[in-house]
Amino acid sequence: MSKTTENTTPSPANGSHQFLFSKENYMIMFAGLAVIILGFILMSGGKSADPNVFNEAEIYSARRITIAPILILLGLVIEGYAIMKKPTA
Repeated sequence: MSKTTENTTPSPANGSHQFLFSKENYMIMFAGLAVIILGFILMSGGKSADPNVFNEAEIYSARRITIAPILILLGLVIEGYAIMKKPTA
């Protein structure tokens, strides 16, 4: 007795290709990426014109120490949500 197996996976040749995520998931992912990039932009800077001068207020500002890392973590949470969200049909 010979059993025949059918290929049940859709092939790109017949045009029935499905994406893993929906458009909504990708939009949420891009929003999370934008929040992460904004966090890194807020964290950057702090270079002094004179290398012998240490500007403590600029380096240890609330923007660099608190707000930027919170935005980066928030962006990562948004990315996780976008990946775990079930796509709507």
